[in-house]
Amino acid sequence: MDKGRWRRLAGAAGRSITVWAASTVTMLVLAGALPDFRLQSPSGDSATRIAVTAAAGAGVFGLLSALVWPLLVRTLLLVPALVLGLLVFFLNGSLLLIALRLNPSGRGEAAPETAVVVAAVMSAVASATGAALAVRDDDAYRRRLYRLADRRRRRAAGEPGPSTPGVVFLQLDGVGHDVLREAIGRDLMPTAARWLGGARPSHRLTRWRTDWSSQTGASQLGILHGSNHDVPAFRWYEKDTQEVMVCNRPTSAAELQRRAVERTGDGGLLALGGASRGNLFGGGAEELALVLSVAARRGRDNRSRAGYFAYFSDPANAVRTAMSFVAEVFREIGQSTRARVERRRPRVKRGGLYPFVRAFATVVERDVVVAAVIGDMLAGRNAVYADLVAYDEVAHHSGPRGRDAERILERLDRSLALIEKVAEHAPRPYRIVVLSDHGQSPGETFQTRFGLSLGDLVRAGCGLPVPRRVRRTHSGAEARTAVRAALRRPVEEREERRPAGRRSEPLVLASGNLGLVSFPDVAHRMSREEIDRRHPALLSTLANHPGVGFLLVRSEEHGGLVLGAHGAEIPVDRLHDGHPGPLADFGPGAAAAVRRTHTFPHTADIMVNSAYDPVEGEVLAFEEQIGSHGGLGGAQGYPFLLSPLTLSAPAGTDPGTAGADGELVGAERVHEVLRRWLGECDGPQIPLPADRPDEQAA
Repeated sequence: MDKGRWRRLAGAAGRSITVWAASTVTMLVLAGALPDFRLQSPSGDSATRIAVTAAAGAGVFGLLSALVWPLLVRTLLLVPALVLGLLVFFLNGSLLLIALRLNPSGRGEAAPETAVVVAAVMSAVASATGAALAVRDDDAYRRRLYRLADRRRRRAAGEPGPSTPGVVFLQLDGVGHDVLREAIGRDLMPTAARWLGGARPSHRLTRWRTDWSSQTGASQLGILHGSNHDVPAFRWYEKDTQEVMVCNRPTSAAELQRRAVERTGDGGLLALGGASRGNLFGGGAEELALVLSVAARRGRDNRSRAGYFAYFSDPANAVRTAMSFVAEVFREIGQSTRARVERRRPRVKRGGLYPFVRAFATVVERDVVVAAVIGDMLAGRNAVYADLVAYDEVAHHSGPRGRDAERILERLDRSLALIEKVAEHAPRPYRIVVLSDHGQSPGETFQTRFGLSLGDLVRAGCGLPVPRRVRRTHSGAEARTAVRAALRRPVEEREERRPAGRRSEPLVLASGNLGLVSFPDVAHRMSREEIDRRHPALLSTLANHPGVGFLLVRSEEHGGLVLGAHGAEIPVDRLHDGHPGPLADFGPGAAAAVRRTHTFPHTADIMVNSAYDPVEGEVLAFEEQIGSHGGLGGAQGYPFLLSPLTLSAPAGTDPGTAGADGELVGAERVHEVLRRWLGECDGPQIPLPADRPDEQAA
């Protein structure tokens, strides 16, 4: 055995002894502080005997944590992931009780509730001690990160890694281009600022423009699978199947992914040795964790929750995440209470289960996804795409530029710093690309502004009775269904079910500030003329309402038709940036986006985009959100790409990737850019079909 190996073994033994000593001292302190926890017999023992008892107890607890905990977590993978996180304290306390029973001295004793506290504190101390020792040793640091990853995928010792770079795509869900720039300018994100500034910047920042449906389902499907054709909104009604599709519903996500693969003819961006973490869609990856499109599966093929094992197999990490989860719940309660006391406007309700949903998105999902990415990098995977939904969830309820959202940006930047550090220890070089799928536009809700929902307005325009009590609309935030999937609860909301009663009544669905009106009793997409014959006042009621920006309908005479206030009517094939008509306030590219959506088979009978104030940058959400996205108007349509300078420029190098103003347009174009970058790093990927129609062209 060489000297280097002896040195590593001696260092590992020294660290283990130090952690054991720290745990022993912690146990002694807790025994003196907690009345229901003792390390001596009722008649009393000498200090030496008590110390030996504490050392033995700490040693047995450490061995159980190292040997039994991973097996226990693996067994409990069938338990919903969020429930497992909440069981962490109980399981860890049970291990301590077992350790006290196995203690050779037989003198340890603790009440069950006290054991939970003692186990949590000891795990946290052991974790902190081990991490502090590892900081001074690169090999120890690397081994620490390996324990965060799936141990089944570790490379053999000394095995050389690939020489070509891999790529890590980190999606900061909902972070708009302008929000990122402001956060960097205010030093909220020092890691991103360092990449862009300084004497030797390493990255470039590029703004791109979404499709009309500016939400994660459409954007991520286009980015990962190269096609978001026929995704008109976050939720929509399909008349041929009589079902409501919802982008973050597992069954809908699986069907959308199947359609995209069928349309493009290839598996997706990650089909060659890639990993998909925390996403709505798999992207063709073989390695999947927390991917919603496979969450509806049952049996051995469902790996959607496999990433939880990689993280919760370490009891110290499990305890730390559980403690952070509880702290985040109380933080949200405090912040929402302060917002009510200060009477901030706009404001939405943040009670009920929302504090737990937020804690899941900002703590559990973040920790597990980052750990999975770390494991992928240390395993040398070719490409990794991961979605961090924390900012999007908080910004929906606190506002995209609120202090609550700013703190989330600070935490996300720390995750970027950690992943950058891991890249130094990976078996191959990595290019880190950070991007977003959409932004968010601020503004109060449509219902708050006008005292009625979009559904109430539609019913009034149809001459139907409007309920006196306004029914609350649900938020379409991405994290909510991820939590429900983790809990194995149905994800369908009451408003999203197909009406079972009077089928002639309109079905109204909301996607941020985009509304969709469908008539389920008509098998085809109704025309403007048919709607006027059935409900003569409906279209004029909607188009002339001050909270509505414009409508899109089908016309028997003109094809697609955009309707605005004061009788404005312009066929979509006559709309362009030089002659925008009712789309004037919505900026360049709006006409092309509307024209493309008009070609979708499942576009609603009436597409309603809320009004947009270009001066304030505000929209009116049809959901309970004060930061929203899903339609046209403002920052929601302008996400970003933060890419290494070693990769080619995003726009301008390939024909068709840029709009008329030189800006990268559409999620499908972003897919082409990312695929090109993979080719630059690790050779050509699966080629794009040559005959795919260019739907984004104006």
